[in-house]
Amino acid sequence: MVTERLIPHPLATRQARRILGGDPGPDGPWAPGHPADGDLAGARRYPRVRADDSDAQGTVTVGYGLMPAARGRGYATEALRAPLELARVHEAARVVGDTDLDNTASQRVMAAAGLRPAGRDTHLAYYESAWPPAPCPPGPGEGAEPGPVAVAGAGAEVPSTQAG
Repeated sequence: MVTERLIPHPLATRQARRILGGDPGPDGPWAPGHPADGDLAGARRYPRVRADDSDAQGTVTVGYGLMPAARGRGYATEALRAPLELARVHEAARVVGDTDLDNTASQRVMAAAGLRPAGRDTHLAYYESAWPPAPCPPGPGEGAEPGPVAVAGAGAEVPSTQAG
């Protein structure tokens, strides 16, 4: 998954653990201000999201995080649109995400990426995007109505309702 300016990737369990432990790992020191409160909250919610990731109904959970220096430049919206498009192309039924109630910047990002408000509780605002199932033409014997067929008779074409 690649966008015009980014290469979004899923959060791995080891990265969530490093965020919570304050360990930047082999990539070296983090930018000042990282991990921010939102990064820590996301890493804490990560086990729940991973557990819900195998939804048999085709629901995909998305999230994003940016270094403070990258904020306010459209990167978050760009990063969020990529998995939304990937989910749509792979026929996921629904994409969901959430953010803290006081994180209005993240709420604007979710709306700009195409997610719609889907409710609130005492801590989080929920967003979702759902697509209607892709139309699938009926196969043989699945109730397909046969179209008219031209049948030659006495030099004229006569419409017929029999499939030929």
